[in-house]
Amino acid sequence: MKRLLLLKFSLLLCVFAMANTITVKNLDELKAANKVGKPGDTILLHNGEWKDVVIALNCNGTKDLPVTFKAQEAGKVLITGHSQLKLGGSFIVIDGFYFTNGYAGDDAIIDFRIDKKQLANHCRITNCVINDFNNLKRMDENYWVSLSGKNNRIDHCSFLNKKNMGVLMAVILDDERSRENFHSIDHNYFGVRLPLASNSGEIIRVGVSQHCEFNSNTQIVDNFFEHCDGETEIISIKSCSNVVRNNFFKECQGGVVLRHGNYNTVESNIFWGNDKEGTGGVRIINKGQWVVNNLFYKCRGVGFRSSLSIMNGVPNSPAFRYVAVTDAVIANNSFFNCTPISFCEGSDTERTVVPEKVFFANNIFYNTKDKIIYNSYDDISKIYFSQNIVSKSITQSITAGFIKYPIAVWKSILIQIPEVYAEQVKKMPDSLLLLSKGRLSGRFSNMPGLSNKQVINETELLNIVYAGAEWFKRLSVKTPATPIEVDCKDGLSLKTALDKAGENLLIIHLTGDSYKLEGPLSIKGNVTITSGKKQISFISSIEDPLTYLLEIKGGNALYLKNINLDLSGLHAAAFITADLSGSSNHSNLSISGSTIKSMNGIFFNAAKSTVFDSIIVSNNSFFSNKGTLFNFSNETDKKGLYNVEHLKMTNNFFNVNEGVLLDMLRGGNDESTMGPLLLFKNNIIDNCRSGGDKPLIILNGTQQSVIEYNRFVASNDGASIIQYEDAVRAAHFFRNNVLTKSGKVTSNKFVTEKNNTIK
Repeated sequence: MKRLLLLKFSLLLCVFAMANTITVKNLDELKAANKVGKPGDTILLHNGEWKDVVIALNCNGTKDLPVTFKAQEAGKVLITGHSQLKLGGSFIVIDGFYFTNGYAGDDAIIDFRIDKKQLANHCRITNCVINDFNNLKRMDENYWVSLSGKNNRIDHCSFLNKKNMGVLMAVILDDERSRENFHSIDHNYFGVRLPLASNSGEIIRVGVSQHCEFNSNTQIVDNFFEHCDGETEIISIKSCSNVVRNNFFKECQGGVVLRHGNYNTVESNIFWGNDKEGTGGVRIINKGQWVVNNLFYKCRGVGFRSSLSIMNGVPNSPAFRYVAVTDAVIANNSFFNCTPISFCEGSDTERTVVPEKVFFANNIFYNTKDKIIYNSYDDISKIYFSQNIVSKSITQSITAGFIKYPIAVWKSILIQIPEVYAEQVKKMPDSLLLLSKGRLSGRFSNMPGLSNKQVINETELLNIVYAGAEWFKRLSVKTPATPIEVDCKDGLSLKTALDKAGENLLIIHLTGDSYKLEGPLSIKGNVTITSGKKQISFISSIEDPLTYLLEIKGGNALYLKNINLDLSGLHAAAFITADLSGSSNHSNLSISGSTIKSMNGIFFNAAKSTVFDSIIVSNNSFFSNKGTLFNFSNETDKKGLYNVEHLKMTNNFFNVNEGVLLDMLRGGNDESTMGPLLLFKNNIIDNCRSGGDKPLIILNGTQQSVIEYNRFVASNDGASIIQYEDAVRAAHFFRNNVLTKSGKVTSNKFVTEKNNTIK
């Protein structure tokens, strides 16, 4: 044996001696190096910009001697423009590349296959970054990383700011060459995915519904997910025998969803909600799932997004629908001030099969904030509850298997596991007794006090979360821009100022009385327009009316502040429109302290395929306008798309307007998003008519709305002031409003009406 080891070591020394280091300066030299690359070689890519390149590597190394393609200096090899990286060999290592200022089109940025015949095996991407490498249009879908083949690894990389449609990282199971793959996705940083206002905003997806009965064996471990808010699924598991372990989810609106496939494990993760709305944990569907030893801290999601939800299934469900939950183990988890978990979540006329043979044991619920710790929407008699500890202050009448008991808290978050008297403990299966010995394992278990006491605070956590490319700062801090103030006395000076805005923080003071405009204007950068309450007018040609006056380009913001607009001389279909190109960049709009009168047309139009993070309309007066004021009804494809995440309309006065005040559409029955979210509060609607039999306010598919403390006076009498339409579950509150000689409210089962006055 010793002789064999010495022989092997000697052979390795010989190969090392023969290995080369090759420096390449352009794509042609890189292609040549790939052709001659042999085990142990290192190919150094010269620092600088590699623009519009398709890097395809299919050389072969060995386990002990991979072929390494490495940046001359990590982070200084910039992959830009229309570029991709494709791997089709074996034992290749990619180290230190930075993908920035570019896009990949329909294909993945990093693809572990060159074509249908050449798949990567035993390859590794490490110490690399993809940042804001988005297709220009929001609806142009692609993956950032597509994982095919077997035994590949992605580690210590950073992925930030994906904005266009599509999963960030997809594990592909198209055929046997990519199944039972044992990929490792570990020690990576995933940060800042804004709400996509659509489905397909996952960070990681393992498989698709068609392949949900195949084993993937993908390992997702030791990663850091921060502000991953794309949709309700952060990690979507759609295959079998995967492991999600030792990950830290910080303030992410969503969770780990065991959507399809069986025998998956979610263990020893921390879901750090920090009281952020919509922060969740784990959703369970299918057979044989294990959710053990996790900590859920101040997770405030509800329903599907709660810290834990166990779904109802569909009778005789095909594998790609909702297979009933059976043979699941949920044990040894700790819930600290989380909203209620959900049993039989999604119960409806289709999802009627309740969970059975589910072992729910040895979980702790510490809560000083909520009255209840769980909701049950159907029969839970087939769930086996045992030795679950609940704060004594909880007033809910809990089922057998939950024990109210004093739970000690020490420092900022400590759950001291109490000794439960023997007579209170029901017999547990041997497998669960093994689990009861510890909570959290792996790297988090090494923190001070994590034996019988769980001492957790954010600083300690971040100190032990080593993830992402070491050379790249997780969240770059930009120096605040210095505002530039400009006086504009006429239409020409206004156009000139906006054309020069760029990315500046621009404040425009309208000092004139009348602004004659020959064409539309573009809002680029962060632009504030004000007239200091002075009335001004916009005028355009009657013979050649404009499609719109102001277009907010994607990724920019417009603030109308203390502006008094007379729009009787403006001949345009819309005053403000969203980016007409369908940009992948999100925009923002704010209108405050202003007066808008005599508009003939749409005041604000949300163009198809664009999205706003927030639109705030406060303390304004809208007089004698004709046409829809705020139009969000252009997403007609019934795919769950919408145009604004947060819409807040507060303290406004709508008087003698003719047309719909607000039209919101989110079509289809998709359940993967939180928005749109509407707050309509403290407004006065006086003598307004929609025209015909339309409602004044149309909410079709709006996920959450609060309409409260408003006064409707002599408005839309004989029709509806508000119409709610919902294809899936929503949450609407219509409360404390006064309706005087006004139309009715057309509601549904998702609307809670309370303390309204009708005169």
